Amino acid sequence: MSDGSPFSGTGPRLSGEQLAAIANELVRIKAEFYGKGPEQAKAYQNDDVLVCVMRGGLTTLERTLLAGGEHDLVRDVRVKFQDQMRSTFERAVARIVGRHVLCYESQITFDPEYIFELCVLGEPNGQGE
Repeated sequence: MSDGSPFSGTGPRLSGEQLAAIANELVRIKAEFYGKGPEQAKAYQNDDVLVCVMRGGLTTLERTLLAGGEHDLVRDVRVKFQDQMRSTFERAVARIVGRHVLCYESQITFDPEYIFELCVLGEPNGQGE
């Protein structure tokens, strides 16, 4: 029974090419705005939930701050950046999948170093944007 919730699994499955395109585009955006992007990335879909897991990509500045114990500061700056760039990331995903992005969140861990980009996909928008 579909109740229209984002967990109903009613949306179309993404192809392997779409998932790869999402991972590549998120890396490209991060590289453009940070000056360095993650070294590895892979996107996964479970029903209407899309997760992109990335490894690497911390800047020299961030690594220096982390060595000085400034984990919260680096995380706060990354999260603030993601908030500022939210619409850029949402539009990139929506363009590739042809569905609205209902919500978008980002998180980072340092040991081990991973970046997580999470989206909940809405209904197909028919426009690719």
